[in-house]
Amino acid sequence: MTSPDLQAEGARRADEFLALLTADDPAADAFLEQVTEVRDLVFLGAALTAIARAEGRALPTAQRAQASTRQVLLGQLRDAQRREPAGLRTWLRRSGEEILFIRSLHAAAARLPG
Repeated sequence: MTSPDLQAEGARRADEFLALLTADDPAADAFLEQVTEVRDLVFLGAALTAIARAEGRALPTAQRAQASTRQVLLGQLRDAQRREPAGLRTWLRRSGEEILFIRSLHAAAARLPG
């Protein structure tokens, strides 16, 4: 069973990473470089995946299907880099960018009249 502390730490790191990614790309990359253990990278990624899937479920049907496909592709990237911290950081960066993209879709929909 996974320790709640590890899950909580992954969620905290995900929130921090997304805030940095939104505000300042170099700081987000530096943040990822500080996470050196594969286990910690994976828990961060699990938290990002949970955020992306939760926010993606609120998209319209076609966009939700596209987001789901992108999640599958991100999972394949993760699996291909399973033991390589540098590869996992690429997966995390793309996962964070996916969340920002989903959020931009939500923001665009909110600006539509109706």
